[in-house]
This record gives sequence, structure tokens and C-alpha cells, in this order.
Amino acid sequence: MTKKHSLFERLISLLQGASWALALMGSVTLFSLFLPFGFFISLVAGFIGSLLGLFFVLVLEIVHIQLEKLYEVKKQTKLLETIDEKLSYN
Repeated sequence: MTKKHSLFERLISLLQGASWALALMGSVTLFSLFLPFGFFISLVAGFIGSLLGLFFVLVLEIVHIQLEKLYEVKKQTKLLETIDEKLSYN
């Protein structure tokens, strides 16, 4: 059974991919810019360059998890309502 994704979920997935690209580009750019100053300094600069993209990845992953929880709670509520209806008729 395939799950239908809403437009909002697709947008979140797109933005999450863009955030990964931002993290990769930031780390590679700052790493290559600071490489003449030494390898360790360039590693630190590359890590700092990836922080913004990783922050957005984290935020969007939290949004995705909260959406999944919302859908699951809606399914459970519907199931509980049907159980309640069946029990109330007896």
C-alpha cells in the first residue's frame, strides 16, 4: 500500500534536501578557503560552515516527525471512535 504524501510533506522533503546541500556546500567552501592556513583549522572551519545547513536539517526532521505523529494520532482517534460506537450499541 503506497502512502499519499501531501504537498506540505513534499515541500519539507525538498527543503530538507536543500539543507543537506547547504551543509555540504558550506563545509566544502570554508574547508577549501581555510586550507592554506592548515589542515586542522580548515577542518574546524568546514565544521562551522556546515552548522547552518545541519540546523535546518534538524528543524525540518523535527517537523517531519511531528507530522507523522499527528497522522498516527488521527488514525488512532478514528479507530477509537469506531470501537466506542460498536461498544455503545451493545
